[in-house]
Amino acid sequence: MEKIIKDFLGIPTTCISDAMDGLNNLHPAIRPLKENYKLAGRAHTVKIPVGENLSVLKAIREANPGDILVVDAKGDQYRAIAGDFVLGMAQTLGIGGLVVDGVIRDIVGIKALNFPVFSRGTTVAAGAKARVGEVNVPISCGGVPVNPGDIIVGDADGVVVIPQAIEKRILTLSVEKLKKDELREASISGNPEAIRKHLDQLLSK
Repeated sequence: MEKIIKDFLGIPTTCISDAMDGLNNLHPAIRPLKENYKLAGRAHTVKIPVGENLSVLKAIREANPGDILVVDAKGDQYRAIAGDFVLGMAQTLGIGGLVVDGVIRDIVGIKALNFPVFSRGTTVAAGAKARVGEVNVPISCGGVPVNPGDIIVGDADGVVVIPQAIEKRILTLSVEKLKKDELREASISGNPEAIRKHLDQLLSK
């Protein structure tokens, strides 16, 4: 794992979001299947029309270990882009997780894999292999532009996208925000008087 990916993995998405002024957060409907899921890696993107999933298989075959599959499924919530069998293959090949603006199926089986999946939910209908779609191209996922190689970070609060061109600066700002939050928490935790002073400062701005 790249050092910068490892560093981002240890930072809450809330801090990363704040470092980018909230501009690169995926739609909040895209949630982890388990609250404890956390992922970070480079985006391997997939663009598909509603109901198609053959390109997802192609992406799994071509992605590098640690990559995050980021799928633009147009927000469709009727047909699944993958189930537990497909995602089991992705996990075995070392894929770092799945983020999809769409849905999956076989939720019990997928949860048993303990493979980080972030989606709009689940469905019973399978996708079709229509041989239409594109892999490793610029996409929009959850209302945010995603380019191949962008850093994707997800946790219980949601998913953020860090463009490659600014990833080092955003890491620095995110670390600073995390340290600031930790210092603030330590300074007022369990101290009613300190909390009152902090609230007065906020209200006086």
